[in-house]
Amino acid sequence: MDARLQDMATAFMPLPESFFVGSTPRIAKRLLGKLLVSDSPEGRTAGRIVETEAYLATGDPGCHAARGKTARNAPMFERPGTIYVYKIYGIHYCINIVTQPPGIPEAVLIRALEPVEGLQLMRRRRGVDSTKELCSGPAKLCQALGIGPQHNWGHVTRGPLMVVDCNDPPRPIVTTTRIGLGPNRGDNLKLRYYFADSDHVSKR
Repeated sequence: MDARLQDMATAFMPLPESFFVGSTPRIAKRLLGKLLVSDSPEGRTAGRIVETEAYLATGDPGCHAARGKTARNAPMFERPGTIYVYKIYGIHYCINIVTQPPGIPEAVLIRALEPVEGLQLMRRRRGVDSTKELCSGPAKLCQALGIGPQHNWGHVTRGPLMVVDCNDPPRPIVTTTRIGLGPNRGDNLKLRYYFADSDHVSKR
């Protein structure tokens, strides 16, 4: 891991809650380049966020809260920075970060990371050796960082799961439609963002 990133992660300086307040698409883009840091009894893992998707409270049938509040999506209705973890296909987890004041269910899905710390632990959890395969998808990164239901309802301004600023220089960003939603579920909305020069995105 780069010494500068190591120092930042070690310093436990998560982004403030105010970072997650504002336009959800804008926050989804601003999250690119930030570090997602996960501490566990097994050790620390971290990755640079290289791909995100925004989910909106209105006009977005792909949003989990499109049909109202349920026991599953209730974290989306909490304060900005709240962690919403849900299961897909009955086996995999995905992580979202809430971006609006309480009662407005909007969030950013973290879709891919560039691994920067704890790669050996990530490889053991994932059962793969390729660095590019460790976190190149929302379920992959959750498995690599040990993210699961224990993080649901948590908050990224405190451990064990945090978003940390690493002050990287700007990089070109691609804006495109979201992935895997199917027709009539907001698959036409251009709410997906990723670094154009990254080898770690889920799909170009």
